Amino acid sequence: MDSSSVHSATRADDSYKSHAPEEHGCEISGITLQEEERERSESESESERGAGRRKGLWRERCAGTARTIFHHVKTHTGVGLVCAVAYFDPGNWGVDLQAGSEYGYRLLFVVLLAGLIAVFFQVLASRLGCVTGLDLASHCRLLLHDRPKHTFLYRWLGLYPLYILSETAIIATDLAELLGSAIALCLLFPKLELWHGVLITAFDVVLILALGDPLGGRPVKSFELVIAGLVLAVLVCMCIIIARVDVHWGDAFEGYLPSKYIFPNGALYTSVGILGATVMPHSLFLGSALATQDRITPPSEYATNAKSHSERNNNSLAFVKGHLYHGIVDVALSLLGFAVVINSAILILSSAVFFYGDDPRTMGSDKQAGLFDAYDLIKETVGQGAATLFAIALLAAGQSSSIIATVAGQAVSEGFLQWRTSAVVRRLLTRLLAIIPSMAVAIAVGRKGIDILLVTSQVVLCVVLPFISFPLIYLTSKKEVMAVKVPSSRPSLVPSATSSASSSSSTTLHPKETDDVEAEAVELAASGDVATDNAQEEEKMIYFNNGIVTKCIGGAIWILVMTANVYLLATLAMGKGNG
Repeated sequence: MDSSSVHSATRADDSYKSHAPEEHGCEISGITLQEEERERSESESESERGAGRRKGLWRERCAGTARTIFHHVKTHTGVGLVCAVAYFDPGNWGVDLQAGSEYGYRLLFVVLLAGLIAVFFQVLASRLGCVTGLDLASHCRLLLHDRPKHTFLYRWLGLYPLYILSETAIIATDLAELLGSAIALCLLFPKLELWHGVLITAFDVVLILALGDPLGGRPVKSFELVIAGLVLAVLVCMCIIIARVDVHWGDAFEGYLPSKYIFPNGALYTSVGILGATVMPHSLFLGSALATQDRITPPSEYATNAKSHSERNNNSLAFVKGHLYHGIVDVALSLLGFAVVINSAILILSSAVFFYGDDPRTMGSDKQAGLFDAYDLIKETVGQGAATLFAIALLAAGQSSSIIATVAGQAVSEGFLQWRTSAVVRRLLTRLLAIIPSMAVAIAVGRKGIDILLVTSQVVLCVVLPFISFPLIYLTSKKEVMAVKVPSSRPSLVPSATSSASSSSSTTLHPKETDDVEAEAVELAASGDVATDNAQEEEKMIYFNNGIVTKCIGGAIWILVMTANVYLLATLAMGKGNG
């Protein structure tokens, strides 16, 4: 082989060696790119699946939270709406119309203050019933009926006068409700006489009997739905009317601020009337009675035959945990969202139509506006439709409040006297106590003077209020009354809670929650209104009595009401009234 052949073969070999790695590298690079793309696509698909799972989990959590909220609302809403009815009855209408026509928006602060006081007392009543399983009237009997010493004096100077005052408050309340409903019927049907309207509205007791016993061991949902429907009817009608009148909203919101204008004699007298009209004694009895109902599990047997607080046991910790704070939220939101709003709307309506209205007969005058006056002026200035809505709202408020007053009378008679009779007889007699004076007033006075009578009935309620609120503050402040047993061992607690959960499909106390009962008991003890004993008692009892702040607020409110009553009686004795 010649040299040229050898060199060409060597060059060919070198060329092959130099190009072979390039081709191999391209193959490796292609494979690597494919693997990276596959890994990237798998990573992207995995992230997409993860995002989908997170979205699904988020949707599931939102749906679960919505179901839980709906379940709690459905289970625990009712007591607050029922109690809120008492705070915008026709007596409130009369006082609010008078306040707005004479002082414009200036007394809205008093409406708000009275609403907050009502929330405070109603929450105490709800707590008393939920923790102890007894209503306020039954507690008064336990406190005063069988005292070991001076039994006769405690009964005849304490228990029975307190019962008479309570019945007086209910009669005054029902008097206002019946007259208010009768006035509404007369406004809707002008040919009716006032006493005809009283007779017609008195038959709502038949509706109560048809709805069952609202004070039984379990809540009567049909009763609560009827009351809720009437409340919404009042609110909707008032909102429509307010939207059709000329309201100075800047001045209206300024009226919620404290002002010196509430101190002149006439304004202070009306302010006391607003307080008496808003904070209703009978609603405290009813609220405490309804709070004893078990909304989660079938009712348990309570020691209703006990003669003193030391002879009976309160509700279980599981019951209190499942009801107390739900009930407080229900009561507070219902009173602030319905009672305060409706009372404010009535006063704003009266101010806009009478005090700030364009009618020269009423603009800026100190003429007191009544229900008939308000209807006539709304009809003239706004229209017949708004006036009809006003009458419908008044009728709904009167009927719902009348039903509530009758049920509250049942709670008072059962609690104070342990009146053992059928529900039919008890409610008929309770209603008769209010029908007789209502008929007498309607026949003797007629339309003239009815508005003054409505305001007077609310002043009577303000006088009775401190005698009813003092036992409530006292009982909820006593550790012995507000004590709840904490199960001594977790093994004995969990089966009990689990059996309670399995006994009802609507229970909110799940087994996993019962594992933390002791921890939550300690957490409750750390809050302001709950305390536990040291040493051994710390493991056995938990106390839901009022804390020092609550006691101070309660005492201050009680002194305020008493001072207002002294002023009120002195003003009436001097014959100044609204002067």
